Parts: sequence; structure tokens; C-alpha cells
Amino acid sequence: MAPEWQNHPVVFFDGVCNLCNGAVRAFLRLDRRQRLRFASLQSEAGQQALRAAGLGTRAFHSMLFHRGGRLFQHSDAVLEAAAAMGGPWRLARAARLVPRFLRDPLYRWVARNRYKWFGKSESCMVPTPGLKARFF
Repeated sequence: MAPEWQNHPVVFFDGVCNLCNGAVRAFLRLDRRQRLRFASLQSEAGQQALRAAGLGTRAFHSMLFHRGGRLFQHSDAVLEAAAAMGGPWRLARAARLVPRFLRDPLYRWVARNRYKWFGKSESCMVPTPGLKARFF
């Protein structure tokens, strides 16, 4: 039986990264139709997604986005997650006109420096009771 997260569009993020947690809070605020679900890469669902992507279970360097049986990484994950919210956010896909070989190095540079620039928390973000249903 497939894991429950595979039935939803899910943003997988580094749960101790302050930049990543800020991005999740932004998605939560902007996703008015509540289409997206979330899971830290450190969670069981996150570990399953990392294995499904063929990455090590400690590969917290990239956001992953799952939708329709596909896992997106790096800049594609951010753009696809934004587009999945619908409405004007679908225009995020237009950024894919910029070739991945240009987008992903910038993404990886920020990912490498995110703890230095934005800090790191001691533990993963714990959703409020009102948001708990949107997290795996």
C-alpha cells in the first residue's frame, strides 16, 4: 500500500532550517484553497520521499515537491509547489523558461548557505493545532 502522502501535493522541507520554515509559513498563508500538504524531510514521510527520489536519508539540501506521482527537486520543487496553489500562482511555471542549468546553481548556492544566513533551530517546526491536518 502506498504511503498516505502520495495521495496529495506535498512540500517536503528541512524542518530545522529557518529559511525553509519561513517558506512553509508563506505557502500556508498564500495557499488559500489549502491544496498543499507539508512534511519535514526529517519525518517518516520525508524519509520515504528521500528514498523514493534516490537520495540519502540525510539529504536535507533540497526542498522536494510531490504531485501526481512525481517528485521535483531544487528550483523545480519551488516553482511547481507555487503553481499547485492555483490562481495567479500558476504563472510560477513561466520561470521554467529559464533553463534549469541557470536556476539550480542559484538554488544550490542559497541552500549551501541557508544556515549561515538564516540560522537553524534545534528541532523541527511543530504546527499549531489548526494547521496540524496539513502536515504529515
